[in-house]
Amino acid sequence: MSVTEAIQIARSRELDLVEIAPIAKPPVCKIMDYGKYQYQQSKQDRLNKAKQKKVEVKGIRIGIRTDTHDLDFKKNQAEKFLKKGDKVKTEIVLRGREKAHQDLARKTLSDFLRTITIPYKMEQEIKRFPAGFNVIITPE
Repeated sequence: MSVTEAIQIARSRELDLVEIAPIAKPPVCKIMDYGKYQYQQSKQDRLNKAKQKKVEVKGIRIGIRTDTHDLDFKKNQAEKFLKKGDKVKTEIVLRGREKAHQDLARKTLSDFLRTITIPYKMEQEIKRFPAGFNVIITPE
């Protein structure tokens, strides 16, 4: 159908001629009420946004000298976050002369991760950052 015919039909029905697929040969057009279409699209977008699950990244900080009871408390926190479906960023912070013992810090962080009983996967491996090491884990 020619463009002028399509425009004429759309005007006679008091609707709009909307180009759906401009790349196709020949281009595909549709006769519809464009204002109504935009309204329905925005309504659908709002619905999809409301149904969307927001995943937060929760943070846990430990140190090399953190005691076993405190590590147990932090482990329980991490498990609670994982149960809720959040990601957990665990950091081990090194201060002063502790920075000379990077191997000990890495070992402490990996030992802490082994104590977590809830199944998880590492989104990001243990990585060095200026103040120590960090790792991001997500629930399976």
